[in-house]
Amino acid sequence: MIAPQRRLLPSIASLRALEALDRLGSATAAAEELNQTQSAVSRQLQALESQLGTTLIVRERKTMRLTPAAAEYAATIRGALQVIAQASLKVQINPRGGSLNLAILPTFGMRWLVPRLPDFAARHPEITINMATRLKPFDFASEPFDAAIHFGNAEWPGTENLKLKTENLLPVCAPKVLRDVTIAHPRDMLDMPLLHIETRPKAWAQWFESYGVDASGISGTLFDQFSTILQAAVHGLGVALLPDYLVQQDLADGNLVVAYGGPTRPLGAYYLVWPVAKSGDSALKTFRDWLATRAEDEDPLPR
Repeated sequence: MIAPQRRLLPSIASLRALEALDRLGSATAAAEELNQTQSAVSRQLQALESQLGTTLIVRERKTMRLTPAAAEYAATIRGALQVIAQASLKVQINPRGGSLNLAILPTFGMRWLVPRLPDFAARHPEITINMATRLKPFDFASEPFDAAIHFGNAEWPGTENLKLKTENLLPVCAPKVLRDVTIAHPRDMLDMPLLHIETRPKAWAQWFESYGVDASGISGTLFDQFSTILQAAVHGLGVALLPDYLVQQDLADGNLVVAYGGPTRPLGAYYLVWPVAKSGDSALKTFRDWLATRAEDEDPLPR
């Protein structure tokens, strides 16, 4: 006797056909992506409707479109198909097991994490780390990641975390920007061309506020990544508030100077974050235990 849950598990081929039709909008495009004929895609969709006992496709002349219920179904299975594909890739790349899918912030990942990874690779050659960059928050339920490195205040529901590094910001610029300017007080910075980063929209306002300076209505050029705002500062476009870890080398080389004062009070921190459901994953546990020895602050695990 077949268990009820098994009877409700359609073939991967039919699910892929439905998902592709929903995403691409036509049977022709779905067939081309799946490297199949349109008739094969149509048969898979008919088989899926028959198995589920419900209409999924509205057929009008030579076109197909999903019913509202089918579109919702396709959106749900899309994440499951991604998980299956990622799991299959894991087995191919590392048949001994032990791979970890990690989302990273591009600048922090490249400047802070990647230089430390050779040590992890030497200690744990059995674990493969696959990395992808993500600038904005995401849902672990909809993306195939085991863990992520994020910036904030450790407020992610359904997760546990390890604090890696507190972010302190320095106001920096190219030496030539200050050549004919005297910055005797933080309020003098209001007359400078200020460079802003999209992910820290209130950073300058908080910097001025920490000195008791009203900075309402401040403006300036906006950048979406630290890599571009860093280059803008180096080339003399203005003063930028940048993480101390990011500007250390340019300060040492003389490409940048501190415009005024020292590091700000912490605006947030970088964390390794993982879903509670993944806490027992052996590769993740090995990685976070190793990372805890490289973190700026000692944190109990898990927290």
